[in-house]
Amino acid sequence: MAETDREKLRRQAREIRHKAARQAGDLVARAIRARALRLIRELPGEIISGYVPVKGEADVMPLMRALARAGRTLALPVVERPAAPLIFRRWEPGDELIAGAHGIPVPPESAPELQPDILLVPLLAFDRAGHRLGYGGGYYDRTLSALRARKPVTAIGIAHAEQEIPRIPALPTDARLDWIITGRETISITQDNNQPGA
Repeated sequence: MAETDREKLRRQAREIRHKAARQAGDLVARAIRARALRLIRELPGEIISGYVPVKGEADVMPLMRALARAGRTLALPVVERPAAPLIFRRWEPGDELIAGAHGIPVPPESAPELQPDILLVPLLAFDRAGHRLGYGGGYYDRTLSALRARKPVTAIGIAHAEQEIPRIPALPTDARLDWIITGRETISITQDNNQPGA
């Protein structure tokens, strides 16, 4: 698929996500929290990265607060430089956040850098093969590739159910998700997720 076609798909996905976010309310965030907590209890690893939801991304803040109460170590992603993997800095609910790249709130440089075991990943659209459509910067693809070269990690896409599409035309550099959680269901990706998208 040409990049112009992917951009068209991104524009459509943004509109769908914004509409879904307006209709979601607290019930969806609570459903995502409950589903994710059940899944994460069964997964190895203590360090979990989340994200500060922007632009209609599914809200993981209730989940992050619940994980903090459960004693998990939390982190948030930081764009350190363009075309590089994300780094992750330690964060707990109530900690200071500053404006990072693209205006996204991030922990300050004084927060320790961590390597997550479990990543909660925002997205524009997803399919049931574990492919996600992001913003086009490739940050999570590079990040997952780099982390998976070092250790086992689990990538969980977090989305509104309406963000599902039949098929995302994946690139060889796309990193697949291991799970997808929406307010309606938990989707297990059974393919070998460490292989490039096909």
